[in-house]
Amino acid sequence: MPRRLVIVVRADPVICGHSGEARNLAEAAVVRGFDEVRIVTWPIERLEQAGLPLKPLETVLPYSPGITVERPGPVGDYKVVDGRYIGGLVGRLVELFTDGVPTVAMSLYLSPHTTAVTDAVEVARRTGLPVDVTTIAEAVGSDVTNVVRQCVEEGRFGAAAHVLEGYLASDVCVAVSQYTKDLIVEEAARLDALRGTTYAARCADRIDISYPAIDSRMFLDLDPGELASRLAARGLARDGYVLYLSRLARAKGIDDLIDGFAASAATSHTLVIAGRGPEEQELREYAAASPAADRIVFLTDVDDAEKPFLFAGAAAYVLPTKPRPEFIETFGIALAEKALAGGGPSITTTTGGVGEAVGDTALIVDVDRPDQIAAAIDEILAMSPLERADLEARARAFALQFDRMAVFDRLFDRLPARERLAA
Repeated sequence: MPRRLVIVVRADPVICGHSGEARNLAEAAVVRGFDEVRIVTWPIERLEQAGLPLKPLETVLPYSPGITVERPGPVGDYKVVDGRYIGGLVGRLVELFTDGVPTVAMSLYLSPHTTAVTDAVEVARRTGLPVDVTTIAEAVGSDVTNVVRQCVEEGRFGAAAHVLEGYLASDVCVAVSQYTKDLIVEEAARLDALRGTTYAARCADRIDISYPAIDSRMFLDLDPGELASRLAARGLARDGYVLYLSRLARAKGIDDLIDGFAASAATSHTLVIAGRGPEEQELREYAAASPAADRIVFLTDVDDAEKPFLFAGAAAYVLPTKPRPEFIETFGIALAEKALAGGGPSITTTTGGVGEAVGDTALIVDVDRPDQIAAAIDEILAMSPLERADLEARARAFALQFDRMAVFDRLFDRLPARERLAA
């Protein structure tokens, strides 16, 4: 019997580790025998209106045959003040859930994707049409920091309950790290203390861990000739630069990196800051005022095909992420990708779930400590080739657990036996 996987997510061209995760889960599903895979996401114009950091559309890699990306349009006109795009999303899901095809529906981000799936499943079952849907809901850090925690702090019980009940109504509940699960349970406990509910116990019992899925093949066994040519095209040389590659946001600690780089002994190196994000202009101005301004370059057009080579050619990769009210790094996908690609060691903090992404294979600094970043860069530059090679090998071995096929198999092993597919 034909089987379908539906993934609801902010997909490409959004610059987000979880859009990449959705792509990888979709590709793994094709390999594992799903007849049809659909990524249901948002229209491009809505993503642009939202102000999300986006890749140039021409740089988005194609999906494999068997994977379809759907972007349902809004429902209604200007008299519908809000929810027009949610209406389009839920409506399309109802259509998919009632066409008789057995379906696994996975949502990444509880708000609004899991709530949309939950609403669609309920509507589909009430139509009286044949429905065979199993749901997986994956919570990420911003679900808590940007939604549940805000609701708790503002005393908005109903909004928090809506998110948590939709999550717990799913057949399988997972979080992207142990840190994320602990954060959910902690905030649920605060809600329980206010209203006498039992969300903390329910979340602790139901939530499993499913780390983000990475396509390790993109990062392993890179061709040395292509590495050299790609770096040369950027005016870079292998081991001649310190790299930051992620979203350009205040919570990532890029200002600390700029200060640490300027204070380090890497006077013959370049600092490459690659990515897009809401603080790009602010960071450009900050870098321009740095004593190392003439050795700092920004790259805002790096695509997925180039990313592994930038990782592999760097003398060091630095992600000094820090906790902020609007964002906490709940895993650190870029760090795991960097480990797979090789190159110089990573420097990072233990913010959120970062420790789960790197184990003991990175140099750890405290948050808000540019001096420690400088010292870590100097330590890396002083390493012998043998020390660097050993750290590179250990980091890669640790990161292989996040390969998309391994993650997919562990995740789908949690489904009821009748829903599993043979490998």
